[in-house]
Amino acid sequence: MTLNNLKPAAGSVKNQGKRIGRGQGSGKGGTATRGHKGAKSRSGYSRKVGFEGGQMPLQRRVPKFGFTNINRKEYAGINLHKLQELVDNGKIKDTVTLDILIENRLAGKNDLVKILGNGELKAKLNITVHKFTATAKAAIESAGGTAETL
Repeated sequence: MTLNNLKPAAGSVKNQGKRIGRGQGSGKGGTATRGHKGAKSRSGYSRKVGFEGGQMPLQRRVPKFGFTNINRKEYAGINLHKLQELVDNGKIKDTVTLDILIENRLAGKNDLVKILGNGELKAKLNITVHKFTATAKAAIESAGGTAETL
């Protein structure tokens, strides 16, 4: 090995690529590969999200429909089989309140809760939440429990 055949290890030095816009002698001067005129040739150009070159963007071509009711109340639905599961696992005894449901991660602390009638309930439970479906209320009362609305 001598000084005239020293070179860096393979793969350790990356090629810097062509430097554009550095004068005519570089072969990439003048328009610096940007072509003539138009927004893309200007400095500071950045395309807006969804811009389609002046064509009406998809987002504006597609019709709008429906509306959002600002007074809508969202309820976290909890089915009867979920409550029966908690009874089977020994997590609830005979009363079900909002705090117990939050503790067992069936509802968030700011949620409105509605008991739904899916599944069957064998345990006698006294449930106090915001709403019940008719089938859920009937199932709770037929099992010997009570359904109280908050």
